[in-house]
Amino acid sequence: MELLTEDVVPERAHDVKQEAREFAAEHIEPVAADYYESAEYPWEVLEAGMEANLVGQDISEEYGGRGLDMHQMFAMAEEFYKADAGIGLTLQLASFGAEMLEEYGSDWQKEEFLRPVANNEQITGLAVSEPETGSDLAGMETTAEKDGDEWVLNGEKYWIGNGVEADWVTLYARTGHDEDDRYGNFSMFIVPTDTDGYDAEHIPEKMGFRASKQAHVYLNDARIPEDHVIGTEGTGFYMLADFFNHGRVVVGGHALGLAAAAIEEAHDFVHGRQAFGRDVSEFQKVQHILADMRTEFEAARSLNWRAADKVANNDNSGLWAAQAKVKSTETATMCAERGMQLHGGRSVLTENRISRVYRDVRIPVIYEGANEIQRNLIYGQW
Repeated sequence: MELLTEDVVPERAHDVKQEAREFAAEHIEPVAADYYESAEYPWEVLEAGMEANLVGQDISEEYGGRGLDMHQMFAMAEEFYKADAGIGLTLQLASFGAEMLEEYGSDWQKEEFLRPVANNEQITGLAVSEPETGSDLAGMETTAEKDGDEWVLNGEKYWIGNGVEADWVTLYARTGHDEDDRYGNFSMFIVPTDTDGYDAEHIPEKMGFRASKQAHVYLNDARIPEDHVIGTEGTGFYMLADFFNHGRVVVGGHALGLAAAAIEEAHDFVHGRQAFGRDVSEFQKVQHILADMRTEFEAARSLNWRAADKVANNDNSGLWAAQAKVKSTETATMCAERGMQLHGGRSVLTENRISRVYRDVRIPVIYEGANEIQRNLIYGQW
């Protein structure tokens, strides 16, 4: 069965999609179950991805990357996540947030921080969410205050991918207190993780995405030079809003890969399993469930790839990105739930891949803005 077909994928993304598929088959699928059980950081797979030129390559050729665009990153995401969501996220988080540095940063910042990521000498993280604030970007409390020629950072960040492993993070902090313009109170910063006052620890065991590591970051009078602000002070919210439009399309790819895995597992399981003297796949109810899974998957995938075009062309990006994320992530959830039901009692065995997929699908409906927030954006922007 081939679900992640090329027919909806732009031709320029076909080659990298095939590269990602072959890499996933060789390096991700054989170790996915082991990493899920151990919950260890998949350094070996990440290093293999770097050698295969599939990590951090959304950075432009000018700074050492391949200049992969959003469609190409989306195509990669589908293939990686079908093989394993946790490892897939690790591979794609290695340059997370660097896109904003490339678009808004100064020349010296790009040479100092961007080029090493493209050359796979460093990895990054994006520090936005906080322990008490998730999707409310204008409600974050971490502060950056100017003191001479330095910025002093105080606060906490939570759910920070690579917060422990990264060499530097792109960090979102409050720099103003204008109650009449709550969106203009935030800025983006480059924060090396070896900065005094930056401390991070892994968040305890998660139910899904276990091969990806997130951190709780503590900032206690962490001082960085004044030239580590990205772009213009007070524009951080707007940088993130645009960045997340692109990111939500790729998150749709995360979900579509998981949905494809769930459908394949369910289809394979019911064909060849006997019940009441018949092959389970012969029961009409089972056929209808599989038909619904396939139909919803195709609808979500078509919407997601259309959204990729809209966001790339800056055509009402927020609306389309939000629709794609909602539809794709909730379709993945439905496919995993139906897949579990078709597996019957065996669905709860952790040795079965469907149980991993079922746990993993609960996470993309939350990150990059919970789906309830996406519905607000959809209604407000159509």
